[in-house]
Amino acid sequence: MNLFDFPTFSTNKKIRLIELFAGMGTQAQALNRLGVDFEHHYVCEFDKYAIQVYNAIHDTDFETTDVTQIHAEDLNITEKDKYTYILTYSFPCQSLSLAGKQEGMKKGSGTRSGLLWEVERLLNECTELPDILLMENVPQVHSEQNKNDFDDWLSFLRSKGYHNFYKDLNAKNFGVPQNRDRCFCVSILSNDFVDYEFPNEIKLNYQMKDLLEPVVDEKYYINSPKATELIEKLIVEDKLSSGETVLLSNQGTKLEKKTDIATCLMARDYKGFGNQSMNGVIECVM
Repeated sequence: MNLFDFPTFSTNKKIRLIELFAGMGTQAQALNRLGVDFEHHYVCEFDKYAIQVYNAIHDTDFETTDVTQIHAEDLNITEKDKYTYILTYSFPCQSLSLAGKQEGMKKGSGTRSGLLWEVERLLNECTELPDILLMENVPQVHSEQNKNDFDDWLSFLRSKGYHNFYKDLNAKNFGVPQNRDRCFCVSILSNDFVDYEFPNEIKLNYQMKDLLEPVVDEKYYINSPKATELIEKLIVEDKLSSGETVLLSNQGTKLEKKTDIATCLMARDYKGFGNQSMNGVIECVM
């Protein structure tokens, strides 16, 4: 069953969206693109620049807030006979990602990904719970290293009355030419049996070159060896996606088209600016 086919959405209730770790509001934008009628009810975002972008995109006026400092009353979950509440909590992935230090998300660890347990605190404080919880994170959220913590989280949600469904989905299977694998978790508050199915994959009709601007003002370029290396690799990727064969003169190696799907660029921010891995930018047959 599709999420928006559930009875909670088949009434005249309006959706109130609560976003924790909101960033620039991409999850709200997803609802916009689906044509869902909702209001930006509450946003929690610590980064002042992210909240500025959020307000610019969504025509809102939210201020920066710290998830460790807010409480259930800030979420203002009221009049549930009139409103359906969706809460998103896509917590930081830096401590889980293969590109990070992989410090984990154990409760009390103090890691960025450990902020997940602030959501537990908030839900425990709530007298009225959100109807739907949505989470997106890296697949390592349920890896062997983090499985016990993830299972504890799901167990907690079940104790609150939620039915949980999670699955790893790849962007390349849903219309985006990028090999971006992420775990999505949907939790539905219900006293009755719930059967939820994730959406079917769709055909990919775009290549990476379709998303790139043909001409970019020089002021947007970073003049550094790392940036130059990245740009050169992207140029090669664009040519390969067009079916061309590219000869790298400095190596004498001929590269042939392998894929139209760009792989992820990993930023190891904990090592400082400029430490971006080039390994995932391009896939080639040599």
